Amino acid sequence: MADEDFGRNAPKWGGRGNREEAGHVPVLLKEAIDFLAIRRGGAFIDATVGLAGHSYEIAKRLGEPGHLIGFDKDAAALEIARKRLAGPDKDWPAVELVHGSFAEIGERVAPRSADGLLADLGVSSLQFDDAARGFSFQADAPLDMRMDQRSERTADQVVNRMDESDLADVIYEFGEERRSRRIARAIVRARPLHTTAELARVVAAAARPMKFERIHPATRTFQAIRIFVNRELEDLEALLASAPQVLKPGGRLVVISFHSLEDRRVKDALRAGAQRGVYRLLTKKPVTATEDEVDRNPRSRSAKLRAAERL
Repeated sequence: MADEDFGRNAPKWGGRGNREEAGHVPVLLKEAIDFLAIRRGGAFIDATVGLAGHSYEIAKRLGEPGHLIGFDKDAAALEIARKRLAGPDKDWPAVELVHGSFAEIGERVAPRSADGLLADLGVSSLQFDDAARGFSFQADAPLDMRMDQRSERTADQVVNRMDESDLADVIYEFGEERRSRRIARAIVRARPLHTTAELARVVAAAARPMKFERIHPATRTFQAIRIFVNRELEDLEALLASAPQVLKPGGRLVVISFHSLEDRRVKDALRAGAQRGVYRLLTKKPVTATEDEVDRNPRSRSAKLRAAERL
């Protein structure tokens, strides 16, 4: 497929290099590849290329006639992906990487040009493991949480400037946290807060862990702020709306989500599409990780995969 038939305004890069092992373990890899039904010479989109764990396996199956386009908000991840996806000197697909949100797929990719689209949602291991990015409270770091460092909205702004009522709404809506008003009140009283450790301490003291609660009491609040900062659910809805436009008839959509807010939107979009005759559902229930995968990669525990075929 010619470049202009697949990607619109997508930057290109050339060269072939050695694969860089980044230590990234892609979740539900075999299941995602199986559902994508990759054919040699096809055109595929990785909406969240990350460290290229899924993309590399897609590229191997596409071969030289194929075309792969990857999107990611994170410039650091794209640099690693660029090296990994350089591939061997022969029999490797054309690859394009786009520094941007997958919400832009409808604008960047030509209609009915893709044989498959994969989206592995949530925070990548690169972002989560880099303490300086502020995604985790396991280490003390500035309140940032931006996937795209070009974005103006930061966790610091949300925590220290947002109205208490609006902050409570964010924590409740995006974190499904029933103690949201108590937590928001405590955050506002403790301002200014500058680091993830400070925020976690304030939230934990306000939340007063419930009996048998397995997760840290700040987990849902951190999730809520991260989702809000990165407009994750807005972008997901835009992706789900664009997917039927960019997929060819017979093209596959595969989405891996990690919490109920994401999974609910994916489930509803695919079911609605099936009712309208847009999709044939390939998964009646979400596919989850095997016990072996969870043992090898604990982050796969909450992963849910849903797939559909464009009619």
